[in-house]
Amino acid sequence: MSDCNLQTRRRLLQTSAIGFGQLAMTAMLGREATAASMKTTTPANPLAPQLPNLPARAKRVVFLFMKGGPSHVDTFDPKPMLQRDSGKPLPFDLPRVTFAKQSNLLRSPWKFKRYGESGLPVSELFPHVAQHIDDLCILRSVHGTNPAHGGAALKLHTGTDQFVRPSMGSWVVYGLGTENQNLPAFVTICPTLAHGGVNNWGAAFLPAYCQGTPIGNASLAAAKAQVKHIRNGRLSTDVQRRQLDLINAMNRDHLEVAGRSQALEGRLNSFELAFRMQAAMPEVQDLSLETEATQKLYGMDDAVTEDFGRQCLMARRFLERGTRFVQVTHSDSEVQWDQHSNLYHGHTKNAAEVDKPIAGFLTDLKARGLLDDTLVVWGGEFGRTPTAQGNNGRDHNPHGFTMWMAGGGVKGGLAYGATDDYGYYAAVDKMHIHDMHATMLHLLGLEHESLTFRYAGRDFRLTDVAGRVAEDIIA
Repeated sequence: MSDCNLQTRRRLLQTSAIGFGQLAMTAMLGREATAASMKTTTPANPLAPQLPNLPARAKRVVFLFMKGGPSHVDTFDPKPMLQRDSGKPLPFDLPRVTFAKQSNLLRSPWKFKRYGESGLPVSELFPHVAQHIDDLCILRSVHGTNPAHGGAALKLHTGTDQFVRPSMGSWVVYGLGTENQNLPAFVTICPTLAHGGVNNWGAAFLPAYCQGTPIGNASLAAAKAQVKHIRNGRLSTDVQRRQLDLINAMNRDHLEVAGRSQALEGRLNSFELAFRMQAAMPEVQDLSLETEATQKLYGMDDAVTEDFGRQCLMARRFLERGTRFVQVTHSDSEVQWDQHSNLYHGHTKNAAEVDKPIAGFLTDLKARGLLDDTLVVWGGEFGRTPTAQGNNGRDHNPHGFTMWMAGGGVKGGLAYGATDDYGYYAAVDKMHIHDMHATMLHLLGLEHESLTFRYAGRDFRLTDVAGRVAEDIIA
């Protein structure tokens, strides 16, 4: 064989380089085609249940949002070295950007105890939730990017802290529709109007039917959280039906002439849903239909737990009727979970309000067979620093904090990931907010890179251009 017939590595690359480009282009076009196939047209009933594109472990999601940022090192992420070195300087550098001035390390004022067969430790702040530790997957290495409440809350809810983007609940509805045509597909109970406000449950550029429906807000007692104008005191149902039919007919004629309008179609669908909700919504919110034992399970017999217990019980009633995504927010104007000072008082008060209701909620879901296919997510927009702010508080910490999941196909009794020895930075199996979103969608049977929507010339998704599914937490 002559030397001219020998194929060197350099010659191979020279002669096949264009082929590599073709392979890359094929892969890119294939991904676009897959994404486009997710939703090519708007169905006649856009809220009809949609088939997931992956095997689904969960059918629905409930997000228990602890507004203000609960401290992970005082709840689900014990740090013995923090206890030992309290009062000493942090032995490594602070983040480049901090929210406020911090001083030395501050020990947790609460003790931790191991529970369940898994033996995972939980703070004495959560004695009731601790009884469910073998159902919980504790995510100890969550991290974000923004140390301010507004940016961090938006990042958690929408995947970005800079732009108006659809919320995670809206993306879930866009991908899966709902299982009850008489109720909103996405409900948020007593949401906060601060720090992102309506953008935290908004649909942005997604179709209008993906929008979250707020019931009350954080400034109202849950007992007063109602959908406004749910009853029409002037017109009968028959007359309302005839009015809607006339409006629909006129607008459909307009669409035939002017062409398709997503905004108008969304408005018409919202009218129809509002009409159907008149019969379904009051029944869902009537908690007097529940037994006394059930109400007591949620803590509704105690003034401390009654408000959040009411929210959790209402959430269960929405979930079991087919609502796809429900958010329950714990927030108040007095304390929230934002303890820059007086950590002991603030966290003690907040935990006492939510501990029993959350435990009752998990018990009830399990007893009704709902926990297996309901993904429960708990957490705030960030955690708190192991260093002190002032004498007895903690600053914001988006660099490493804890959330937990339960049900919906996750491994129970598992602690996933870790922060450093003092709890400042995510260090092992780091889970960015994009990774948490990707994992949530995966459990619902949605491939996060394929769940896209074309807007302003590009494809958008909840996880932007990032996101990694945490396969190790999936049962």
